[in-house]
Amino acid sequence: MPGYDDDLRLAHVLADAVERVTMTRFRAEDLHVDTKPDLTWVSDADRSAEEVIRAQLGRTRPRDAVHGEEFPDTGHGPRRWIIDPIDGTNNFVRGVPVWATLIALLDGSEAVMGLVAAPALGRRWWASKGTGAWTGRSLTSAKPLRVSGVQHLGDASISISDVVSWRASDRLDAILGLMDTCWRNRAYGDFWSYMLLAEGAVDIAAEPELALHDMAALVPIVTEAGGRFTSLEGRPGPFGGSAVATNGVLHDEVLRILTPELR
Repeated sequence: MPGYDDDLRLAHVLADAVERVTMTRFRAEDLHVDTKPDLTWVSDADRSAEEVIRAQLGRTRPRDAVHGEEFPDTGHGPRRWIIDPIDGTNNFVRGVPVWATLIALLDGSEAVMGLVAAPALGRRWWASKGTGAWTGRSLTSAKPLRVSGVQHLGDASISISDVVSWRASDRLDAILGLMDTCWRNRAYGDFWSYMLLAEGAVDIAAEPELALHDMAALVPIVTEAGGRFTSLEGRPGPFGGSAVATNGVLHDEVLRILTPELR
């Protein structure tokens, strides 16, 4: 099995470089915000952050492909870096500190490395294939992550995305039913729901519509922490257009509630 330690170290270097850009622009009075064709917000910080990552990957991994949220794909080959320069742009724009840079590496069709850096929270989470999931400020000051051992939905804490997205996906009744079954429900939002799950603080996280760049970095962290990450239809990994992450024990039951055709 190939090791990805060098790629993980590089991801931390990339996160350091991006942090110098994003923290300078966070809550800046002259932050410039546009609306993209899909009606989502993008700031000058999003674009600048992705440019920083792409430039450094071009120097250090010139043979690897790159897929990001803000610019066209570049390169070819089995190794592909997946970048979300600011996950949680709406929070970033409004001054809410729950946003992060997501950096992942795909080797073929497998997400083998992921890093989530949330500088406004002072936190990072990361994982690479076969080496476990970790959190801390750096590789040298980290503690391991492990999902919870909760075995029953009635004891579970669930974090979901906004209700509007579940209504738009025609799954509002299903998610409300799941929430009613669980002990506690909250909407921590974006990447944070999945990092809390990897830490064992949340037992279920789900969103009905996500892109590859939203999910790729999350998958290794959740799975290396002992959890499962699939689409609503049960497809493993970040390619199904939606996300259901659990501590593993609850996964099949959650899928049956959210996707009745799987029963």
